[in-house]
Amino acid sequence: MNRSVRMTLFVLLLLVVLVFGLAVGRQVFMVGNQEPAPAPDLAEMNTYVYDQPRPLAEFTLTDENGETVTRESLRGRWTFAFVGYTNCPDICPAAMANLRRTDKLLSPELPQPDYLLVSADPEHDTPGKLKDYTAFFGENFHGLTGDLDTLRALAKSLSAVFVHRDVDGELLVDHSGHFALLNPDGQLAALIQPPHNPEHLAEAFERIYRWAESNRNNTRT
Repeated sequence: MNRSVRMTLFVLLLLVVLVFGLAVGRQVFMVGNQEPAPAPDLAEMNTYVYDQPRPLAEFTLTDENGETVTRESLRGRWTFAFVGYTNCPDICPAAMANLRRTDKLLSPELPQPDYLLVSADPEHDTPGKLKDYTAFFGENFHGLTGDLDTLRALAKSLSAVFVHRDVDGELLVDHSGHFALLNPDGQLAALIQPPHNPEHLAEAFERIYRWAESNRNNTRT
């Protein structure tokens, strides 16, 4: 084989390698820069999913073990948050029971979330009382209490409100009844309105998780 033929073959080989490299690079670039998929429509499950998760208000509160909790403490796991109080006669026990049932329905292949009761009655919801209350529902159920204004601000960033009323000398608390789903970045990912069906809650969580993971993988470069 003379020199000119070898040179021609060498150039052709370089062109093949270059074209192949460009094709692979284009695919990688396209995969890593895909537009995020829109949030799943879960209206039939009373669930609204944010296309862009919303940040929570900064806070410093106390959990059921008497330990300090901040917004950063919520990072690293999915969390169902609920605004309520331990003396609640009806809404809260039913809501917590639905969350406990949901927890048992979740596939073991999914990340196992925490369940967080944000107190709307910090005067009575001491850490010890929160611990006794949440422990009844499961080891991954937790509570937050502390300064009333801080709790109100946190509730507001969860799209929730609560109001205190004095009825014949007895404190009654009117509060929102929805669940707020927080993602592992500690952001508000979805709102789930009552009535709550544990089967729907489990399915909604799985679909939201799959969607979030798909978008996370597609934006990695």
